[in-house]
Amino acid sequence: MKVNKAEIVISAVSEKQYPNDKWPEIALAGRSNVGKSSFINKLINRKNLARTSSKPGKTQTLNFYNINDLFYFVDVPGYGYAKVSKKEREKWGNMMEEYFSLRDTLRLTVLIVDIRHQPTEDDRLMYDFLKHYEIPVLVIATKLDKIPKNKRDTHLKRVISTLEMDEDDAVLSFSAETSEGKEEVWSYLDNFIK
Repeated sequence: MKVNKAEIVISAVSEKQYPNDKWPEIALAGRSNVGKSSFINKLINRKNLARTSSKPGKTQTLNFYNINDLFYFVDVPGYGYAKVSKKEREKWGNMMEEYFSLRDTLRLTVLIVDIRHQPTEDDRLMYDFLKHYEIPVLVIATKLDKIPKNKRDTHLKRVISTLEMDEDDAVLSFSAETSEGKEEVWSYLDNFIK
């Protein structure tokens, strides 16, 4: 997909702030610092529409990005970051649960994991949470450029088995550095934004 328009529309903390134009939405979930912002920026060919940070835990709201006046990417707060208070994490959890359980325009959640490492318990919980709400899931194994080509299959298999992924769910590898996997990701996402 050629992206001609990409802009942040709102940073929402509750349902009453969500956009109400009924465009399809693709949520982006993952651990803090897994590369969600880099993933968004690479897909839309922008350097910093989604702010990247060396400090994990920066995304504290549901950020709705209008893409081509066709659909929204919805960046949700990263999970698994210890330097956020328990109360703050609870608030994020409630905000995310409200979004995932109530949003009827949500078509797909992209769960981003780091291909170099075994998915964490938090990644497994997030995957199970999405399956519980019967939300289609695409797993993106990012940072592909950081592992040798001959080890990629092994790493992908580890992601699939650790998450205990359903056969219906896809896993794609991706690199925000080299753009590898970008076309495959767009071709998969196209099925959910029409």
